[in-house]
Amino acid sequence: MSEEILNEKPLDFIREIVAEDIKNNKYPDGIVTRFPPEPNGYLHIGHAKAICLDFGVAEENNGICHLRMDDTNPTKEDMEYVESIIEDVKWLGFDPSHLYYASDYFEDMYNCAVKLIKKGLAYVCSLTPEEFEEYRGNSERVGRDTPGRSQSIEENLDLFERMRAGEFEDGSKVLRARIDMTSPNIHMRDPVIYRIRRIDHFRQGNKWCIYPMYDFAHCLEDAFEGVTHSFCTLEFEIHRPLYDWVLDNLDFKVRPYQHEFSRLSLSHTVMSKRKLLQLVKENYVRNWDDPRMPTICGMRRRGVTAAALRNFAKGLGITKFNGLTDMAVLEHCIREDLNKKASRYLAVLNPLKVTITNMADDFVDYLDGVNNPEDESAGTRKIPFTKHLYIEKTDFMVEPVKGYFRLAPGKEVRLRYAYFIKCEEFVTDENGEVIELKCTYDPETRGGNAPDGRKVKGTIHWVSADYCKEAEVRLYDRLFTVEQPGMGEEDFLTQLNPDSEKVASCYIEPALAEIKPYEVVQFERVGYFACDKDSTDEKRVFNRTVTLKDSWAKKQ
Repeated sequence: MSEEILNEKPLDFIREIVAEDIKNNKYPDGIVTRFPPEPNGYLHIGHAKAICLDFGVAEENNGICHLRMDDTNPTKEDMEYVESIIEDVKWLGFDPSHLYYASDYFEDMYNCAVKLIKKGLAYVCSLTPEEFEEYRGNSERVGRDTPGRSQSIEENLDLFERMRAGEFEDGSKVLRARIDMTSPNIHMRDPVIYRIRRIDHFRQGNKWCIYPMYDFAHCLEDAFEGVTHSFCTLEFEIHRPLYDWVLDNLDFKVRPYQHEFSRLSLSHTVMSKRKLLQLVKENYVRNWDDPRMPTICGMRRRGVTAAALRNFAKGLGITKFNGLTDMAVLEHCIREDLNKKASRYLAVLNPLKVTITNMADDFVDYLDGVNNPEDESAGTRKIPFTKHLYIEKTDFMVEPVKGYFRLAPGKEVRLRYAYFIKCEEFVTDENGEVIELKCTYDPETRGGNAPDGRKVKGTIHWVSADYCKEAEVRLYDRLFTVEQPGMGEEDFLTQLNPDSEKVASCYIEPALAEIKPYEVVQFERVGYFACDKDSTDEKRVFNRTVTLKDSWAKKQ
């Protein structure tokens, strides 16, 4: 058996279905999938999982995947969301074969509804929602026939045409599929397939005052586009009988089939569009692309790479079982990818001044910094080393504890890329806080090694106080303090993490001032940071993408 076969991962159940259909030549013209978001909000990481499945299955089987805007509900949809969706899909690394809009099929959908009426399979209902609830029954009580079921085909055709013409008030009439009022699946008890809604559509204007319901439109859109495999999350499983009923009663060359998989639930965040919109509208976050948001644009701004999201989605697998994924799993994928790609730089977030007492005031040494030890081709850069430096406050301790190998009185430490320095004296303020270190350096240790072979256990980072630049850092943590916000009777807004964003100043080496927005780098020994779009030529702003280690786990 070849090594490739031994290392080959087993197919998930979705891919097994597709493989079986290909084997049986069920779709001789090829596999067609689609990603059909409603443009009523920004895409989030849950959508990324679906995108990777829809486009991935198509690519793996030499098929095609459409991007379709499911714009059948004019109350919440907007071109802003359309543009963001297109950008996010392409940023993730996928190129849709076609861009479709469900609203372009409104006439075709209307004609399909007319066909169902002519077959006696749809009727206009004048009951109020409350009245229909009485007829429909519930899980313990079967439904009974509504008055509209006895109307003639001619009467229903006339009423439906008049609905389209705008003769009736919003909510006064709906078109229902005539299925089975005694069905054990309540969704099959004559569901609404068209409703009256006088709201201008962002693409169609006021051309229509009746709009198809999602369950009716979705299967038709798939059929119109020749989709072979329609992948949905598990909450649509109970709607599949209606999907099949509509297509079984209309004639299409290619018959799509719906298959459901588990949706992504990620700890310490929410992915309800309604809740995400509330966070934005009520200013709990900066915007849809706030780096704390689970939106794709928010993650991009935070510095998460497309490759990390794709690897995360791949690692989750495709199953039929809903579960909660720990945020740490995503962060592992982010670190793994950035470790290979991100250039390394020096930045000090909590500065403590260091003065090298045995160095001339005008001394400057330009040291070679390795841009990425994981990528030799990334090369090196020059880092200025001078008499006055900044190090992290946590890298000095007046009375070092056991196992502390950084700087302390009388102790020696290695400066990254530079020299050995030894603390000879420390200066405190009136409160006893250390504000400056007086150190000496060994000029023979340039590059971090001593000719006499002596060893130091600690290596710390630093920046030149004379050449460094000031920057703003935004330190991000989980958006919520609990794994599953809003569970039970708790208001999810009361569970927001007050420390999810901390803004501070820091000092960066000169080269970091040239970093462009959205570029991700590693602050050595600190974490990964992305240059934010709020940066100016005078001052760079950096968002912490992720720490170098799982600091959250240590807090638990």
